[in-house]
Amino acid sequence: MKLIAEYTNEGLGYSITEGKNGKKETYIEGIFMQAEGKNRNGRVYTREVLTAAVDRYNNEQVMTGRAVGELNHPEGPSINLDKVSHRITELKWDGNNVIGKALILDTPMGQIVKGLVEGGVQLGVSSRGMGSLEKRAGVNYVKDDFMLSTVDIVQDPSAPNAFVNGIMEGVDWTMDKPGHFVKVIEEGETEMMEPITEEVDNTDSEISGFEHFLSKL
Repeated sequence: MKLIAEYTNEGLGYSITEGKNGKKETYIEGIFMQAEGKNRNGRVYTREVLTAAVDRYNNEQVMTGRAVGELNHPEGPSINLDKVSHRITELKWDGNNVIGKALILDTPMGQIVKGLVEGGVQLGVSSRGMGSLEKRAGVNYVKDDFMLSTVDIVQDPSAPNAFVNGIMEGVDWTMDKPGHFVKVIEEGETEMMEPITEEVDNTDSEISGFEHFLSKL
């Protein structure tokens, strides 16, 4: 499977409402994803494929309050909680467009988004997911194994495209258990997306310390 991201260059709307506790809440709303047409990355999501992915994401993430996204794309499919900026509250269809709404959170990255919005910066969104591609008549179609991971907030439309093209050319991912992906380095080898610890050989330092002790006798 490939890590696939798609930038949506449609303008987002911003709204500030008063929450239940009287605190102001900032939302972004607009087209988060699109089906049927060939996008700027030369890929096509059929309505059937994207509907299945959106339905699953709504049921498993949005409705359970777990649909969070990041400011800019990370280097893999997993969500980094220290980079989370928003929570997606709604995904619904309007023709072949998926209209999304997201609450900007009071996190460090969320504060940056709020500052950019208040400063008049036009932001965009980019979906991130895992899936396979099938070429038909020179066009890459996303297959029905596509799983939506999240929708991130981005600023520069050229950056996600360059990033994704590089990722897709050289890296494959495989799911070893539900929701957990590993990076395929070479055929038959995988790299776990977890911290790596190294064993340090202390033999030389121990010998040096012992020699220093003897010199003091």
